[in-house]
Amino acid sequence: MTVAEQLPQTVQVPPARRQKIVSSALAFVVTLAVTLFAFPLYWMVVTALKGDAEIFQSPPGMVPHPAIWSNFERALSQIPFWSYVRNSLLYAVLSATGACFSGAMVAYGFSKVRWPGREVLFFVVLITMLLPYQVTMIPTYLIFRSIGWTGTLLPLIVPAFLGNAYFIFLMRQFIRTLPDELSDSARIDGCSEWRIFTAIVLPLIKPALAVVFLNQFLNAWKDFLGPLLYLNDPSQYTLSLGLQQFQSANGQEWALLMACATIFTIPLFVLFFFTQRYFVEGVTFTGIKS
Repeated sequence: MTVAEQLPQTVQVPPARRQKIVSSALAFVVTLAVTLFAFPLYWMVVTALKGDAEIFQSPPGMVPHPAIWSNFERALSQIPFWSYVRNSLLYAVLSATGACFSGAMVAYGFSKVRWPGREVLFFVVLITMLLPYQVTMIPTYLIFRSIGWTGTLLPLIVPAFLGNAYFIFLMRQFIRTLPDELSDSARIDGCSEWRIFTAIVLPLIKPALAVVFLNQFLNAWKDFLGPLLYLNDPSQYTLSLGLQQFQSANGQEWALLMACATIFTIPLFVLFFFTQRYFVEGVTFTGIKS
């Protein structure tokens, strides 16, 4: 017997079995990750349906017995919920619309319109992303106070119409993937830049617009520092600020607090459920084409 024949033979795993093992491992990891992320949400909803005695029992129960749905009714009766929802929707929808419009328009100028100093100015815009909100918070507050906008939603909504560096960068990368022949042929036919932007570019960047709209909507919906800084009248509070006020007044009533938190997150789930296709499509296209 030769030396080669005495060495142990390597076990060859069939490709189909190897693929099955990899798929099973990925499924386990994804299931574990989903469980870890979803458990706090599940615990929030379950706590909202428990009574005070059941919340503090040891060991804690995973299912409420019985489910006390009236906790939601009691929570809503203690805060001007619909007023908070109206203010939050006004802030989120208008700022998201402004972010889409300003981001797309500025990104079009940086990607399809040739003018001197374009790249330098775009670099300056990118640098502004390095500045945290806390750095510009006080100067911005002084400016809005000097023009009498404090105590209103205007300081929260109007800046979104002036452009956001991250959204501009995102849309510029997407618009650059569009063929230059589209805009060049439109210019030859006599179209103005505004006409090219509204009639040609905007319809083609719907996935990127969806990503920007969703991101800004989520940022505005859960924003706490901005409303805390500019809003003084409780009738103008957003849901995030109203939830903090409710926590200060009812910090010991965990069921009502979790009921308010559950109601606060429901609109986000509804929005993501109806727009997830556009969100995934926009992220995928932006990531691949950039």
